[in-house]
Amino acid sequence: MAVSQRLDLRQAQSLVMTPQLQQAIKLLELSNQDLVAYVEEELERNPLLERADDQESAGSPDSPSAPELGEPEAMLDAKEFGDREALPSAKDSPIDADYDNDYSDTGSDAAGDPARAPGAEYGEASGQANWKVGSGRGDFPDQDGDYGESLSRELTLREHLEQQLGIEIVDPTERLIGLQIIDLIDEAGYVQGDLAALAERLGCGFELVEAVLKKIQQFDPIGVAARNLAECLALQLKELDRLDPAMQTLLDHLDLLAKHDRAQLMKLCGVDAEDLADMAAEIRNLNPRPGYAFDRTEVQAIQPDILVHRLPDGSWSVELNSDNLPRLLVNQQYHAKVTTKTQSKADKDYLADRLSAANWLVKTLHQRATTILKVASEIVRQQEMFFLHGVKHLKPLIRRDIAEAIGMHESTVSRVAANKFMATPRGLFELRYFFSAAIQAADGADSHSAEAVRSRIKELIDKEPAEAILSDDQLVTLLKKEGVDIARRTVAKYRESLKIPSSVQRRREKSLRSA
Repeated sequence: MAVSQRLDLRQAQSLVMTPQLQQAIKLLELSNQDLVAYVEEELERNPLLERADDQESAGSPDSPSAPELGEPEAMLDAKEFGDREALPSAKDSPIDADYDNDYSDTGSDAAGDPARAPGAEYGEASGQANWKVGSGRGDFPDQDGDYGESLSRELTLREHLEQQLGIEIVDPTERLIGLQIIDLIDEAGYVQGDLAALAERLGCGFELVEAVLKKIQQFDPIGVAARNLAECLALQLKELDRLDPAMQTLLDHLDLLAKHDRAQLMKLCGVDAEDLADMAAEIRNLNPRPGYAFDRTEVQAIQPDILVHRLPDGSWSVELNSDNLPRLLVNQQYHAKVTTKTQSKADKDYLADRLSAANWLVKTLHQRATTILKVASEIVRQQEMFFLHGVKHLKPLIRRDIAEAIGMHESTVSRVAANKFMATPRGLFELRYFFSAAIQAADGADSHSAEAVRSRIKELIDKEPAEAILSDDQLVTLLKKEGVDIARRTVAKYRESLKIPSSVQRRREKSLRSA
């Protein structure tokens, strides 16, 4: 077969993910807090970008970053791309691209398109959705050193133990061993590591390492440096002078206590039901993680990205939370001033590139706001009964429903739903909460939301009396009486997702509490 060369012309279509499109997709997935962090990085990289609050604080027309009087168009603000308006109209340009699923991180919400309950019809004026870009994070003043911070900061668990080690243990060898043991203690206060391997590494006897461990176990907080849960609880009970043989036997069989096997525990410990209940109550009052009293992680409150409230006329207002949204300005005047003094082609190309990037970022922020509002407003429309009457009225909804209603790609809706929270009169919810598969009705009526069924299962279990614990089969019977066609394995799956134990375990727990 002869080998030859030839030229062919082929016509094909392909999607090219430009850097601008990649940036727009990336911004769409970010929450408001992550967006602020991203904008901070862009402010450092791009000299033509400024915060709106920085511009307002400058205040002087002579400032290089301030527009001169009579030049209202000198500064391009993200807010200038759109004003507060009613529900976004068709003329808006949301971030959306009908690209191949290879670039989508979204799978199907369900195997097929589940049945959906018919909702009420809405007009364009049924609610009001507003958006605006608020100011970004303010700068903190520079501090001359962190001396004051070091004085006010709380000690870590390691520092607390090392201070006691320096006071309680005098021998240098034991101090060295003690420091090595403290290195093995995790944030909960437990020793994580093999002490025998530690003794071999230090070239000393295991007995000496264990003796130093016993001394550290007497440090504050009580229960620290334990090797397991039973030892941690034993140290605390010993400090309370409650570690008798029966209690030690109970600690040795914590697995039976977790299973609420009272008969076996009473036999092993040699106590009656009343004594066993008292012993279990004492254990419940102990601290299984003593180290957490020191290495506390500051809890970050969730900042909602979308605010929803009902207006006096009965419609719904949907707007972005402007308190944690960055507000950016593009300083066209500064760009023009620097360009006139720039002679090299490389510098001019750099300034042109920075100006293009700044304008694109401001425009992308507006597109992001418009897209999020479109999706959030449609969710509020379709789930209005939930906002009015609660979780029992949460209708089945998948991302395709929203995408078709607002004319966007399903993957775009999925990106909007990621990492976004909505503050509503009924509480704070992640946008993904409103998307739920459908469960068919037993009588052929409207289907039920999986989240509503899950909530109903929890409600039934919470109300069950101690003498009539509901099994999964009984839950199926009750739900079918209410018109929910559901299988037993589905009930078990929903119960486990709610971290509710089985009927056998619940019966043991409630009988133990009543004993």
